[in-house]
Amino acid sequence: MADLRGRVGAGGYGPPVRVTIVTTLPDRRLLLVHAHPDDESIGTGSTMAHYAATGVHVTLVTCTLGEEGEIHVPALAQLAAAEADQLGGYRMGELAAACAALGVTDHRFLGGAGRYRDSGMMGLSTNEHPRAFWQADLDEAAGHLVEIMREVRPQVLITYDDNGFYGHPDHIQAHRVAMRAVELAATEGIAPAKVYWTAMPRSVLEAGLTHFAESSDNPFAGIEDLSELPFGSPDEEIAARIDATEQHAAKEGAMRAHATQIPATSWLYSIAGNFGAEFMGVEYFTLAMGEKGPGAGPYGWEDDLFAGLRVDGPDRAPVAVAGQR
Repeated sequence: MADLRGRVGAGGYGPPVRVTIVTTLPDRRLLLVHAHPDDESIGTGSTMAHYAATGVHVTLVTCTLGEEGEIHVPALAQLAAAEADQLGGYRMGELAAACAALGVTDHRFLGGAGRYRDSGMMGLSTNEHPRAFWQADLDEAAGHLVEIMREVRPQVLITYDDNGFYGHPDHIQAHRVAMRAVELAATEGIAPAKVYWTAMPRSVLEAGLTHFAESSDNPFAGIEDLSELPFGSPDEEIAARIDATEQHAAKEGAMRAHATQIPATSWLYSIAGNFGAEFMGVEYFTLAMGEKGPGAGPYGWEDDLFAGLRVDGPDRAPVAVAGQR
């Protein structure tokens, strides 16, 4: 067999040969670009579980292994970056368990596992690591994502806003890479029709600020005004409210799979205990690219990220799915 892309063919030595098989995926295909393991569960877990359960092909791309994460399991403290530096490998297992809880079977690491390293919080020396995602060449990283778009042909993409939702350098870079990949994919005619950014309505934050004001487990402690938070969108800027309350247990299960990052005593679970399925199951998005579909309520919020799109019918082309052998 002839070599592909300079790799050794059958009977030789070297990396496995990548092959492409033409297949037919489900009519609706959703791509999510997240920075670290656990981001997918906290920010979009219910949305992912909802769409996976309803037959949508859900592809998750994680940009780093989360090597610089804080470890909340004392017995695993030696995995930290300053010690054995094996946390990233451990978190791969946590992510696999989380995806299983969400019903997501298509997960990839951008450019392959370990190509890009967790940059740590903004301003730390870890931002300067030669493999830090923050230092990644934008077009190169976006090119890896375009390869996935060629395979999956998603109609909808989810990532963060230009501040990475809360200012983490890897979240900001994930936004930049995703948006650049959309630009590059557009030149090939394969860009997603709609791009959403994760968001939180100010009305929801205001309700939380009021509710937890007297709580001993107050996630808003020290915050007197919403303007002090690095996130929060005016309600009129929200485009979609995905009510996936039927999947709240899946989201909680996925979060619990990330035990090194989310302790069992986390305020996230405390809020879940107070608000139940609504807190775990409802997620919000702004629309960055594409046309907004039909919605409801005072701001016309969509209840489906595919609203307004025609994604079925006989003219739907098969897509290429890459495998290895």
